[in-house]
Amino acid sequence: MMNSEFYNKIIKQISDDPKSGQSLLIFALIKTLDTPKGGHLYLLKKLSEFTPESRETAYALMEITAKGENCGSEWDSMVATVENAFHKY
Repeated sequence: MMNSEFYNKIIKQISDDPKSGQSLLIFALIKTLDTPKGGHLYLLKKLSEFTPESRETAYALMEITAKGENCGSEWDSMVATVENAFHKY
């Protein structure tokens, strides 16, 4: 799956239900991965709180980060759109 397709899937999931626990977990991971000087600190124990589908999303986000692809306009646009979904509520 191309990153843009994957990002659209994340945006839809979070926009559809920004108050769900799964959306909040994914958002927290995205924000962690978007802060390179923070060392990408995220409690791995949190992965047990994800549903299997959301855990796949989390692993894919980590893979994107491992490849150094968590930057640029496409990533920034996804992060901004997800943030806006939360700020609406």
